Amino acid sequence: MGLTNHLSGHLDGALAGLRVIDLTGVVLGPYATQILGDYGADVIKIEPPGGDIMRHAGPMKHEGMGHIFINANRNKRSVVLDLRQEAQRAQLLALCKTADVLTYNIRPASMARLGLSFDTLHALNPQLVVCGAYGYSEGGPYSDWPAYDDLIQGAACVPWLMEQSGSPEPRYVPATFADRVTGLNMVHAVLAAVIARYRTGLGQHVEVPMFECLLQFVLGEHLGGETWQPPIAPMGHARMLSANRKPYKTLDGYICALMYNDAHWKAFLQLIGESALFDTDPRFGTQVQRLAHIDALYAFVATH
Repeated sequence: MGLTNHLSGHLDGALAGLRVIDLTGVVLGPYATQILGDYGADVIKIEPPGGDIMRHAGPMKHEGMGHIFINANRNKRSVVLDLRQEAQRAQLLALCKTADVLTYNIRPASMARLGLSFDTLHALNPQLVVCGAYGYSEGGPYSDWPAYDDLIQGAACVPWLMEQSGSPEPRYVPATFADRVTGLNMVHAVLAAVIARYRTGLGQHVEVPMFECLLQFVLGEHLGGETWQPPIAPMGHARMLSANRKPYKTLDGYICALMYNDAHWKAFLQLIGESALFDTDPRFGTQVQRLAHIDALYAFVATH
């Protein structure tokens, strides 16, 4: 499904006319290029003879069409090429001559061994934007480390956060959290490079490392008092780490509620017949006081 142009009624999008050669597999890269396709880009997915491994991750109604694969690969055309074979690699290079973007999620050294380094691609098509998404920055000390979603969640301390917020032990977020956060960053990076090309006339190589993307995402809240040196408080955001920050049990199920500002708390206290508490209980009085007593307040909500 694409974006509909409501003036013409045709499937169209802001990126119509942009051609993307997609060498990515699994979740991160396919999720990013799917979004580019949703925006109207012509995405050509290059798969090895055995196909993207996520084709075979069930459940599925049809062989080779697993549910995760389907949900990361709409709006794409598909070509099978064995890039270890020189003739088939030449076919890829022919596609790159007229493409706008090439995406990949293997290590740059592996791309170079295939004869697909940025220098090679740039010489072939100087306007080509080449975007690589992989575990760790190419210039960093961990560039050779393997990277999958669980490993990057661990490196970014996500399991520790889950334990701090009430899990009986460290655990991963039950979704491909690192892949999808990085995938969104990959979309932004590609679009920024395409815009820059309109200004300069040249493509460029862009890297989108999973570790750096997820760490920035997590530390936006949880760097806490260590934002400053020397630190003024521990790491972590008290409200988000509260064990009582969860859906509340009721007689007929659970309810999701968030009282955040003064108006929310006043309305909630009025609803439960405790309006006077806002003025008489200092824990409710200001945002600063509520954050300082967040566990007690969430426990109070849970009992009402």
